[in-house]
Amino acid sequence: MNKLKVIILAAGEGKRMKSKLPKVLHKVQGRTMVDHVIDAAERAGAGDICVVVGHGAQEVKEALKDRNVKFALQEKQLGTGHAVMQAGDFIEEGADILVLYGDTPLITPETIGKLLDFHEKEGNSISIISAMVDDPAGYGHIIRNEKGEFLKNVEHKDASDEEKLVKEINTGIYCFTGEALKKGLSLIKNDNAQGEYYLPDTLEIILKEGGRVNAMIAEDAGEFAGVNSRMQLAEAESYMRKKINRFHMENGVTMIDPERTYIEAGVKIGCDTVLLPGVVLEGDTVIGEDCVVGPDSRLTNVKLGNNVKFQYSTAIDSSVDDNTTVGPYAYIRPDCSIGKNVKIGDFVEVKN
Repeated sequence: MNKLKVIILAAGEGKRMKSKLPKVLHKVQGRTMVDHVIDAAERAGAGDICVVVGHGAQEVKEALKDRNVKFALQEKQLGTGHAVMQAGDFIEEGADILVLYGDTPLITPETIGKLLDFHEKEGNSISIISAMVDDPAGYGHIIRNEKGEFLKNVEHKDASDEEKLVKEINTGIYCFTGEALKKGLSLIKNDNAQGEYYLPDTLEIILKEGGRVNAMIAEDAGEFAGVNSRMQLAEAESYMRKKINRFHMENGVTMIDPERTYIEAGVKIGCDTVLLPGVVLEGDTVIGEDCVVGPDSRLTNVKLGNNVKFQYSTAIDSSVDDNTTVGPYAYIRPDCSIGKNVKIGDFVEVKN
C-alpha cells in the first residue's frame, strides 16, 4: 500500500455560522470540528497531514499548535481545486492523497479505511466516496454507465432532468494517486461563472487522460454532513452524541434517558454504571463500575472509583474513590482527592 498523505480543507469563512470564530473551530462533543477530522485521518493511518487555512488562519494554527500537522495558506478562496493547489509542495508522486474537509466532523476512520482498500483493490487513479440520499438537490450526482462504472460527476445545477433523479451523490471526499492529483490540478480551469477552480473537475480530466475513476457507496450518508450553520452544528452534535451513547450502552452502561445524557468522545465508563437524566460528562472523565451518576450532574476531567453515588452535583479536575457518596447539590472544585467510603453531604463545597 502507498504512503498515505491527507489534505484537510479548512480555509472557509462560514458566513452562515454568524460567528467571530473560524468555522472549523466550532466544537462538536467538546472538540473542534477540525480536530475530529484530524483524529479520523490519524486513526486511518495518515503519516502526513496538511491543513489548508484561510479565514482566521492564525487562530486555526494556534488551536492546532499541539497537533502533528503542516499548514498551507489559501489567501483568496477561489474554489476547492485552488485550495488543494496551495498544498502543491505537499503532494507527492508515489503516495496516495486523501482530501477531507475541516467542517465534516462525523467522518470515521473505518470509512476512510474502506475507501483506501477500495482505492488499492480497484487500482484507481481517483476514488470517490459517494452516498445514497433521499434529496440529492445541491449535490454533485454520480452518473454511471449500464455496467455500473463511473461515467461522470454532474453538479445539480448543470444536470438534466433525468440526471437530477439520480440519488447517488458525490460527498466530495477523494483519494488520489499523487500523480493523478498533480496532473488534474495542472489541467483544471476556472472558466465558470464564479471564476473558481473546482476539484471535481479533475475527475473528468483524469478519465480523459486514461486514468481510472470510480466511486465507493458509503453505508451511512450522515457521516458526510458538512456544518455550515448553527442548525447543522446542533444536528452534528446530536448525531455524534447518539453514536457515543450507543457505544457505551453496548458496553454495559445503563442510560435512563439517552436523549438527555451528554458524553464527550474521550470519556470512559465501567460496566453496570447507571447514568440518570441530565448527566454531562466532559474531557478526560473516567467512571468506574457499579456507579450511579445523576440526575443533573456534571463531571469535567474527573475520576470516579467503583460503586460511587454522585447526584445533583458538579466536580471538576478531581477524583472520588470507591464506595463514596456525593451530593445532592455538592460542588467539588479543582484539585480535590476524595477518599474511599466518604460522604460529601448536601450543599457542600470542597476545594484543594
